[in-house]
Amino acid sequence: MSKITVFTHLSADGFFAGPNGEVDWFKAIRKDKDYDDFTHDQSSSGNALIFGRKTYEMMKSYWPTPEAIKTDPRMSEVVNNNPKIVFSKTLTRLDEGPNWKNLKLFHDIDPKEVLKLNDEKDMTILGSGTIVQQFANLGLIDEYELMIVPVVLGSGRSLFKDVKQTDLKLLEARGFKNGIVLQRYQPAG
Repeated sequence: MSKITVFTHLSADGFFAGPNGEVDWFKAIRKDKDYDDFTHDQSSSGNALIFGRKTYEMMKSYWPTPEAIKTDPRMSEVVNNNPKIVFSKTLTRLDEGPNWKNLKLFHDIDPKEVLKLNDEKDMTILGSGTIVQQFANLGLIDEYELMIVPVVLGSGRSLFKDVKQTDLKLLEARGFKNGIVLQRYQPAG
């Protein structure tokens, strides 16, 4: 059975972005071969990637570039070629290119349509805090893979802002030498 997974990095105080949406704090992630291998293994599954508009625009501005392809060829291959589903009320179209393909645009989150797409393949929400919040409240998330980065932001955008209470079952906890801790959960209900 296909599943919908959230894969996101959070600050130690629970923020997926700074107060103005900034993610420059990702620079605090130190190189670590085990961590790199883990994230590459996770991403190589062929899952459909789900983005909100802001994450889509951020990803599209980086991953198809020659710099990204040179810096991280394995990850750029995955992000550029895996199917991508974008939820946005404001975008009217998505532009494909030689290094950015397999795009679908939806203006609303229709649970029946999401489950129909999920029947076809596993799906992973990357970043996209508002999409995570909406999917969570609709009961569409099967698993959370939260990568806790050892940095405190003090303020920012909470991944679970306005999410109704959800009991979670811990599936895995794993630390990496760079200080990042994976916490993997599934809804307990």
